[in-house]
Amino acid sequence: MSVSMVQVTLIRPGATLYDEQNRVQGILDIPLSDRGRAEAARLAESLAATQDSAPLSALYCGPGESVIRTAEIVGKALGLRPRRIDELRNLDQGLWQGLQIEEIKRRNTKLFRQWIEDPRTICPPQGETVADAIDRVKTAFKPLVRRHQDGDAFGLVVGEPLARLISCILKRGSRPQLDERSPCCGFERIEIPPDWLANGFS
Repeated sequence: MSVSMVQVTLIRPGATLYDEQNRVQGILDIPLSDRGRAEAARLAESLAATQDSAPLSALYCGPGESVIRTAEIVGKALGLRPRRIDELRNLDQGLWQGLQIEEIKRRNTKLFRQWIEDPRTICPPQGETVADAIDRVKTAFKPLVRRHQDGDAFGLVVGEPLARLISCILKRGSRPQLDERSPCCGFERIEIPPDWLANGFS
């Protein structure tokens, strides 16, 4: 059976108070701030405006208050009901969660810089390795790709830094890199080539 190109619209949720305070959020369940709700509403309008030219057939999201609420706002604008996939939870950043970025940098300057530049080599204390996160993302993606292998596009709402890791996986980047400030509430369209799908993301 031939496999068509699959297009993924990767959507980042609106801001939380942790984003505004430049704190590490990880898997902590922080709701959208007032700014985040306004961002999600604008994002939904932008995506709705492209539904005729680049329609989404389905919308999926990871767990977490800000992710789910953003997905609901987007889904309402697109006429889609978001489906939650728990395996697409954000990267668990352990004891760094809740701390401000500047505080982590002061305490662990070299370690934090290495985590930004090559996060595969560092695991935050009591956190999750990037390798483990990538493995669960690939596992979660396989049934989605099979479901949409006829070439229809789907949307995916996930938090940062997992969104950056997913972008790197789907674009076949050699080394994922993170950022001190996670981008909020944007989207990017990524096409997954059939040959890569056939090889199971290897």
